[in-house]
Amino acid sequence: MSFVSPPRLIVEPLVRAALVEDLGLAGDVTSAAVIPSEHRSTVVMAARKAGVIAGLDAASLAFELVDPAITMARHVQDGTIVEPGDTIATIEGPSRNLLTAERTALNFLGHLSGIATVTAGIVNAIRGTRASVVCTRKTTPGLRALEKYAVRAGGGMNHRFALYDAVLIKDNHVAIAGGVAEAIRRARANVGHMVKIEVEVDTLDQLSEAMEIGVDAVLLDNMTPEQLLEAVTIVGGRAITEASGGITPETAAAIAASGVDLLSVGWITHSAPTLDIGLDFHS
Repeated sequence: MSFVSPPRLIVEPLVRAALVEDLGLAGDVTSAAVIPSEHRSTVVMAARKAGVIAGLDAASLAFELVDPAITMARHVQDGTIVEPGDTIATIEGPSRNLLTAERTALNFLGHLSGIATVTAGIVNAIRGTRASVVCTRKTTPGLRALEKYAVRAGGGMNHRFALYDAVLIKDNHVAIAGGVAEAIRRARANVGHMVKIEVEVDTLDQLSEAMEIGVDAVLLDNMTPEQLLEAVTIVGGRAITEASGGITPETAAAIAASGVDLLSVGWITHSAPTLDIGLDFHS
């Protein structure tokens, strides 16, 4: 699956904000006190655990924004599977500024690579089925564009990016509207023809109600593989089917085997462990 990196216009403000947070009003007082200003180093960025890389643009920008004299030569690209000890990049430049940018660069790269890695784990678990893995809006505030990019780097797909780009009628919308059908009617009457409408259903009766009026997609929430199989039959190809709730690498295969189109997984962005990546000074 191909994927495109977010434009610098989006990435740079996030990296700049992280650096400002770290540098504060006085900068890196430790490096300034300990490292001679003329000292230069070459460092190797290497994987300490196996995983899928994502976030090299953000890491590179961290070094560049601190000091344009720092160069980062990439040995892999985002989406690459690495093993412990594999070299990811070689970085060269003034030692003080290398150390100043190090943590911010590794924070972005480790976090985003962690998301790509767990996404790839579910993608591999459902390989051979028709289903794809999609993320949710359960993202770190301010980092959604990068985290959703990391999902793509791991072989997954993106759900809606925010509240503005699609209608997703959830259980509380249904409760306030007075039912699935009424919620769908209100949505259809108040959005443009380019906006997709998806509705979350908890039961097969709700699903049948949704299909009678018609929607673009249905979110099948917390259903068993057996219920999902029946739901796919009820939909009969008339809408995209999305399974959600309790999906792990261990349960994904059985859920995907039901014939659903999408597996919606929130924890791949909000709870993915950081991929351990380090910087080793060679000179």
